[in-house]
Amino acid sequence: MALAAISGLATRPVFAQDFPTKPIRLVVPQGPGSGADATGRQLAEFLARHLNGSVVVDNKPGANGILAASVVAKEKPDGYTVFLTSVSIASFNQHLYKKVPYDALNDFTYIAPVADASFMVIASKSSGIKNWADFVVKAKQSPGKLTFASGGLGNSTHLYMEKIARDLGLDLRHIPYKGSGPALLSVVSGETDLMCVTTVTALPQYEAGTVIALAQSGDKRASRMADIPLIKELAPGVPALPGWYALVGPAGMASDVVKKMSSAVSAFLEDEQNKKKLNEQFLFPIPGSSEQIKARAAQESKVWGDLIKTLNITLD
Repeated sequence: MALAAISGLATRPVFAQDFPTKPIRLVVPQGPGSGADATGRQLAEFLARHLNGSVVVDNKPGANGILAASVVAKEKPDGYTVFLTSVSIASFNQHLYKKVPYDALNDFTYIAPVADASFMVIASKSSGIKNWADFVVKAKQSPGKLTFASGGLGNSTHLYMEKIARDLGLDLRHIPYKGSGPALLSVVSGETDLMCVTTVTALPQYEAGTVIALAQSGDKRASRMADIPLIKELAPGVPALPGWYALVGPAGMASDVVKKMSSAVSAFLEDEQNKKKLNEQFLFPIPGSSEQIKARAAQESKVWGDLIKTLNITLD
């Protein structure tokens, strides 16, 4: 009996008041130097201070986040392995790929929302498109003639432009590239007419005057782009373009650990210095709970899953 009691003490779970007692691994689904990596490292640094522990970033790029997600889903749900997931991993992949070795909703514990990424719709200078109204008129006058570049089939830069086109009743021709960088350069050179791309990627070209900015996503105009209208102002029926990050862990994490980590993420997002750093990357803090970000992932899985099915996109 005494031995059993000692054994029980040795194996009892670590509760939130003790957590963390060892380093936390934060898995990032992109390589060093990427947007996700910068956000993950900023978050890791703050969590380490706030939780009085150590947080180590583990970069696992590959297969649009499937590699990283698959690894995290199989880890122990003790809070010591967490994952900076994104809308593509949580809401796109299961519809795009023939085989995804994780369930985006049920194989993870949703801990907290982190941030939304801003997008821009841009046009090449050689397209003759001067503003959003020009874009719509030209597209309607010549169905299938205007081209838009993307970072690849099923990429957010592909799906978002398809969504805009379909909601506005436009017929555009998709030209996929191997990455957002080459796609953006195709718009700069006039090889393609349009693109929907993250603001942080497009802004240098816009500020250099090499592309025309037609609209920006979000609920509020960014201060550096106060003259560029919001998509919601120009096309109220088009839904917001999601580019969010969230913190998740393996399914089955203890609720008290989730609450402690969620509270730490909230403190991260409320910190003025962190907000400033995020805003410089055109990332905007998402207030909310673990339940809310999981519900958002489920709702957007339905919206984008329906579009992917309509477009008949299947990736290996």
